Amino acid sequence: MRRFLIIGLDGAEPSLIERWMMEGRLPALARLRERGSFLRCDSTVPPATFPAWTTCVTGVNPGRHGIFDFTEVVPGANRLRFVNSTFRQAPPLWSLLSEAGKRVVVLGVPGTYPPDPVNGIMVSGFDSPVASTLDASFVYPPDRFGEVRRWRFGDFQESHIDADWHDRSLPKLLDRIADKEAVALDLMNREPWDFFMAVFGESDTVSHHFWMFHDPDSPRHQPGPADAIRQVYERLDAAVGRVVGAAGDDKAVAVVSDHGFGGAGTMVAHINNWLAEQGYLTFAPRDGESLLKRLALATVPQRFRGPLFRRFEGLAARAESQSRFGGTDWSRTRAWSEELNYFPSVRINLQGRDPDGQVAQESYETVCRELCAALEDWAPVAKAWRRDELYHGPHVARAPDIILEPALDEQGYAYSFLRRRGGPALRPLLPDAYVGGKEKGMNGTHRPEGVLLLAPATPAGHARLEDLAPTVLAHLGVAAPPMDGVSLWSPPASSPDAPHTGGPSRAYTPEQDELVAQRLRALGYME
Repeated sequence: MRRFLIIGLDGAEPSLIERWMMEGRLPALARLRERGSFLRCDSTVPPATFPAWTTCVTGVNPGRHGIFDFTEVVPGANRLRFVNSTFRQAPPLWSLLSEAGKRVVVLGVPGTYPPDPVNGIMVSGFDSPVASTLDASFVYPPDRFGEVRRWRFGDFQESHIDADWHDRSLPKLLDRIADKEAVALDLMNREPWDFFMAVFGESDTVSHHFWMFHDPDSPRHQPGPADAIRQVYERLDAAVGRVVGAAGDDKAVAVVSDHGFGGAGTMVAHINNWLAEQGYLTFAPRDGESLLKRLALATVPQRFRGPLFRRFEGLAARAESQSRFGGTDWSRTRAWSEELNYFPSVRINLQGRDPDGQVAQESYETVCRELCAALEDWAPVAKAWRRDELYHGPHVARAPDIILEPALDEQGYAYSFLRRRGGPALRPLLPDAYVGGKEKGMNGTHRPEGVLLLAPATPAGHARLEDLAPTVLAHLGVAAPPMDGVSLWSPPASSPDAPHTGGPSRAYTPEQDELVAQRLRALGYME
């Protein structure tokens, strides 16, 4: 068995898979478990899309591969830039295998735009700088675009949820799975390959927006399409079965999720308001750029946003940074937060690093320790980690200074971390906002434990995302640079080469930046 197939199910929750396998609803996944193993799989901290999938395919932690989020703070400036695959500073599986002469097919892995030159074919994930459909820039080699153009990402907005949104969106999710399955099967039947990887994102999308209907114990529960999540899982199971069947007998199979899922409660936390209450942050009036952006997002139809942002790229770029940096009096602020629900964190306003730094370098460790201790006494926070406690490697400085592990309430539901300037640090969510939406406190949220099914072998114990890459390489007999993960099946081949340090990062052009901004807004990861 010298071929390896990975099917990614973004956000697939292990407890749901276990339940529905036992009920006979997921026969393809159940057959894989019978042939191999079903493991709980630890994600990254936090369990966010870009760092988690990048860790999965590189075998190293974010401090070594350098990807922590969709954006990063520009050193020495109060502004953001979008990251892309050239920011990744550790080699992914498909590059190592291509260099070893293996032929690869890679479809839809998040964090991979622009695509890497591979020995085979690659279609980038949804961080690409267009709204929802492919163009040739997604594809390597680009002349294969016509064969994969049905592969789609978020082809509907997820921010503004009206009364009919769920009824409209569920059929689109199911259709999208069918289109991706068709692309995967077509390539599998026509392309020679040693390594094949395809990631389906629909299990993540449906869990974010339909959890309140699925879970009768949710404090946000209301009547609605209660079986929507199960329908998507069943359709994904059918796709897994067909893809695994088409792959033939001479292959190993892994089905992996980058994190799990659970429900959100009804309490909302505003980190910057908490920091202001504690004397770490002082607010200042917002300027017109942020107001213009909010007005545009509220009034401009989705299909027109991309052209407008491209036409007014300079204004839009400034307004994007204002959404996170605006409204803060930096001369009286020692710590602040970007207030990202999927990546709650705190940054220190450090002298010598930040433009208006207020914390002296010699006080940095003390301030971090004090802040972590105070944050852990706040109900929404289970743990406050200094970044060097979580990550190791040459790129730890790209991370926020303090990363927060959200707490669950007494019933096991998550707090929502949302952006607000002024007011209480903790408040109840109003019932008319229970349905949520991206950046509005979605009713389903990420959990730190995903799933890994492996067949045919049967490893024991627990897995980490870092373990998949060395498992694949060891199985295919390909040497690799040192990794944080370990092979779950057999000892990895050693590499005589020095550790890979990556190439130069190539920032997006202003035009690409605004297209990516539009895309992330449509997915709801940014305001």
